[in-house]
Amino acid sequence: MPDSRPRRTFAVISHPDAGKSTLTEALALHARAIHEAGAVHGKGDRRGTVSDWMAMEKARGISITSAALQFAYRDHVVNLVDTPGHSDFSEDTYRVLSAVDSAVMLVDAGKGLEPQTLKLFRVCALRGIPVITVINKWDR
Repeated sequence: MPDSRPRRTFAVISHPDAGKSTLTEALALHARAIHEAGAVHGKGDRRGTVSDWMAMEKARGISITSAALQFAYRDHVVNLVDTPGHSDFSEDTYRVLSAVDSAVMLVDAGKGLEPQTLKLFRVCALRGIPVITVINKWDR
């Protein structure tokens, strides 16, 4: 029998190195979809993030393609899509934005609003996609 619970699909978007994969990992951990949070640059015995699964992504420490994580949260099914931040891979991000309910825009407090961030805000506005803004890296 198909799962009839309501679904919510979020894209995590931003400029490069704002912490998209780390936020995705933290949300999946909070929802108990994973049991241990990894790191983009896994050090020692710490594993990498679940959304950066390709060998090239692990080696470079960046997302090259979008990755979807699905988990139950309360009475909903959540689809969380970690997107690439680098403009070289922006077409993948734009495709994801055509299929989501809303976006979580991550802003690096130390870098502020970068050109890629502003471009993504404009794309979301043109498509009528609600944006939740999260400011990250306050400690820098």
